[in-house]
Amino acid sequence: MLKIQEIRELIKLIDNSTIDKFTYEHDGSKIELRKRTQEAETVVQSVIAAPPAAQPVVQAPVQQAPAPVQQEEVKAEQKQEDTNLHKITSPMVGTFYSASSPEAGPYVQVGSKVQSQSVVCIVEAMKLFNEIEAEVSGEIVEILVENGQLVEYGQPLFLVKA
Repeated sequence: MLKIQEIRELIKLIDNSTIDKFTYEHDGSKIELRKRTQEAETVVQSVIAAPPAAQPVVQAPVQQAPAPVQQEEVKAEQKQEDTNLHKITSPMVGTFYSASSPEAGPYVQVGSKVQSQSVVCIVEAMKLFNEIEAEVSGEIVEILVENGQLVEYGQPLFLVKA
């Protein structure tokens, strides 16, 4: 069976290629990867961009921020914090689990120290439980998803202060 890192590499290679669909079968396990088409994205974008039925729009008066200098300072602070934070993202679509079983404690909590090879959670996809590793050493600052929640490919799961 392929390891998570190998699956990630396959996803990257397929994203950068002209291949629309990829299937891998080995010892009864099957992995199927498909690209999203531009047509599907266009349909979604046009549905989102479609204005609602004619309804009167009441606009509230726009208020100016009292201190633009403070806003710039806050943005600069947030940008600096974001550069120190590493996002652990989901390598696949599936169900997020914070522990190996319902009776077991979670792999990590806010404040937990992790190493690059530390398992931080499990993502279940097609009845396969895939351990997700931190890939960076540091401290878990925030857990961005709930146990049992469906997650998308590339969705941030944790923030780690490196």
